[in-house]
Amino acid sequence: MSHKAGFVNIIGNPNVGKSTLMNALVGEKLSIITSKSQTTRHRIMGIVNGTDFQIVYSDTPGIIKPNYKLQESMMLFVETALEDADIILYVTDVKETIDKNINYINKVNNTKVPVILILNKIDLSKQEIIDDLMHQWKKLLPNAYIIPTSAKEVFNLEQLFDKIIEFLPESPPYFPKDELTDKSQRFFTSEIIREKILLYYREEIPYSVEVLVEEFKESEDIIRIRAIIFVSRESQKGIIIGHKGKSLKKVGTEARLELEGFFNNKVFLELYVKVNQDWRNKPKQLLRFGYY
Repeated sequence: MSHKAGFVNIIGNPNVGKSTLMNALVGEKLSIITSKSQTTRHRIMGIVNGTDFQIVYSDTPGIIKPNYKLQESMMLFVETALEDADIILYVTDVKETIDKNINYINKVNNTKVPVILILNKIDLSKQEIIDDLMHQWKKLLPNAYIIPTSAKEVFNLEQLFDKIIEFLPESPPYFPKDELTDKSQRFFTSEIIREKILLYYREEIPYSVEVLVEEFKESEDIIRIRAIIFVSRESQKGIIIGHKGKSLKKVGTEARLELEGFFNNKVFLELYVKVNQDWRNKPKQLLRFGYY
């Protein structure tokens, strides 16, 4: 019996529901989800295995015009995903301007691999609007197969899965069949902490933050974690900590509860806040945090 395997790379603009789609397709929460743009900073892989197939999904940062070196690095993940894909899932939604990032759409048009355009969040729109959007997208991406979905409501994902299997090339598996992702436990720990910061703080604070897990000690009955929250300026440190440490305590509590569910084990979490001035524009610091 032949075996199929390939890289299915998910790309698109911010806030179109890419991470929600990724998590729904994988069946696990691997990508953090908030209403803020630029939530995803890395390229995150999720692996789905069947008897005769392996799908390696890859969630990428939303397409943006970089304003600093961190964002330049984020866009490198997007470019790489376009180059090494076996199938491209280009995600848009019913609210997005059709010709946003037209240059990138032209790159997708010129690719040699199958493209599936996902028109997401159709639960927020009317049928006539959905039909019109599908017609407009067909003009922009004439070779793409268009599937309207609602990742949040898990609608039409079975049709999407069938189409992915159809387009998947014949290949042996790329990863062991028991692997779920290419990322480490430390990576997901830092992402879960960062998600709580994105949800709890406003304005520039979430975008000035990076989380580094200094210690991850796992035993049978508890995981002990020490993590540092880095900020760009001294004033941001005070905001993260809050009055009498209340803000940091809230973030820590919510992160710990989610970590316990993620790892299915008791977690002891220590959080510290340090200033790393202008880290978003320092290549050495970005490399330390897993970029480039």
